[in-house]
Amino acid sequence: MGLPGLIVFNKPYGVLSQFTPEGRWRGLKDFIDLPGVYVAGRLDADSEGLLLLTRDGRLQARIADPRFKMEKTYWVQVEGEPGEAALQSLRQGVQLNDGLSLPARASLMPEPPGLWPRDPPVRVRQSIPTGWIELAIREGRNRQVRRMTAAVGFPTLRLIRAAVGPYSLDGLGQGHWRKADAGLAMVA
Repeated sequence: MGLPGLIVFNKPYGVLSQFTPEGRWRGLKDFIDLPGVYVAGRLDADSEGLLLLTRDGRLQARIADPRFKMEKTYWVQVEGEPGEAALQSLRQGVQLNDGLSLPARASLMPEPPGLWPRDPPVRVRQSIPTGWIELAIREGRNRQVRRMTAAVGFPTLRLIRAAVGPYSLDGLGQGHWRKADAGLAMVA
């Protein structure tokens, strides 16, 4: 059987978006033993969730290239309980140190059902509640989601990418991968 054209991987916390480990962070080789596949779009080591990999260089470039503005959806646990004003700011775009962000889709959500525990756990402060935001963006600046939630007064505690374009975690366990349809190459 040949290599899959596109792989959907649920990246755990503490794993880099590269195959080789570095410092305290693990690499993808601990989870994916397939030669000739490469990451299409990055996800920081301290973020979790959907990571796409492919052996097709053109598809990799299309997924990662900001010109195609592929929507990325995140589940964000934040410190505090955001209200409508914070959500509206995210929807309009927030001022970051590198300019105004594009408008985002933002809504409150309950903790995702079936959410795996994070290792190490998110710090808990008994006096400060937490909330969850579903945030969808169409750009990919460095640590953008974390900077956006901080800009509206709600620092990110946990960040999980749930979807990239038509691809999602959909029941994929943490540290596991599956083959996906690479029909994305046809999307304009």
